[in-house]
Amino acid sequence: MVRVAVLGAAGGIGQPLSLLIKLNKDVTALHMYDIVRCPGVAADISHINTNSTVSAFQGNDSLKDCLTGMDIVVIPAGVPRKPGMTRDDLFGVNAGIVRDLIQAVSDNCPKALVCIISNPVNSTVPIAAEILKKNGVYDPKRLFGVSTLDIVRASRFVRDIRPSFDASTQIPVIGGHSGNTIVPILSHIQNLVNLSEDEIKTVTHRIQFGGDEVVQAKNGEGSATLSMAYAGYRFVSSLISAINGQPATECCYVDLSVDPAGAEYYRQLGASDLAFFSVNTSIGPDGITSILPLASISSFEKELVKAAVSPITSNIAAGVSFVNK
Repeated sequence: MVRVAVLGAAGGIGQPLSLLIKLNKDVTALHMYDIVRCPGVAADISHINTNSTVSAFQGNDSLKDCLTGMDIVVIPAGVPRKPGMTRDDLFGVNAGIVRDLIQAVSDNCPKALVCIISNPVNSTVPIAAEILKKNGVYDPKRLFGVSTLDIVRASRFVRDIRPSFDASTQIPVIGGHSGNTIVPILSHIQNLVNLSEDEIKTVTHRIQFGGDEVVQAKNGEGSATLSMAYAGYRFVSSLISAINGQPATECCYVDLSVDPAGAEYYRQLGASDLAFFSVNTSIGPDGITSILPLASISSFEKELVKAAVSPITSNIAAGVSFVNK
């Protein structure tokens, strides 16, 4: 049985994410933390008739009690993206939020599996890593940048142009988690859908910038929350299964030092000397067990990988600099 903490549980992602976690029969305790509105949201969710207990924690002074004994910590806390904003524009606010929450994780549950949803993930995961290192508790196999929404969008968007395609079929997405750092590996399902060159380019661009569709449609009132909550839960569900002895396979943004031999495949694809990259991973009870290669990749996708390197390099450097300045 698994204990999960959601930090930012009263927010647009945190509420539906917490709801989905409450439905999981393998969760025994759900700890919900935020700086406002948390008791009401937690009371609401606690009425759902599954066996897990729900506890609310509000304000910095409650973080210790919230995090002690947790197996999984999920961090969707932060400000949402608005029209005209890039994920990098969120950096100034969300970087400080992630830094402080990861410090609390370091102090109270350093062995937890930590899932970073707060954007920009390309930078906030390196921030988390640096804080954990400074506290002497860094274990790269336990730190994940959740890029699952890119994978969810890839499957859905392919089905939009090929209605016969089963949208539950997973399409690997590697690279980073913003704009042109997102590299969907459509060649993985090309034998099923037979996309033309123009269709591949069009759907690739839509996957890379799918978040903009939601930001614009919400007209200044937020970014992707419901789809992100679903994607975040799907990833957390895989971790829960892995903790319970059922290994999972997921693409996520990780420290490549977790498996240098496995990472070499992606470095040869064009990831060069990047410290962090979204890759296909195998996950066990204690986190990442190995980095897995892809079944196929096209020359077009290899070019996308090379194009992603420069912005990811800058994103990582910004995160590390933020902690060390």
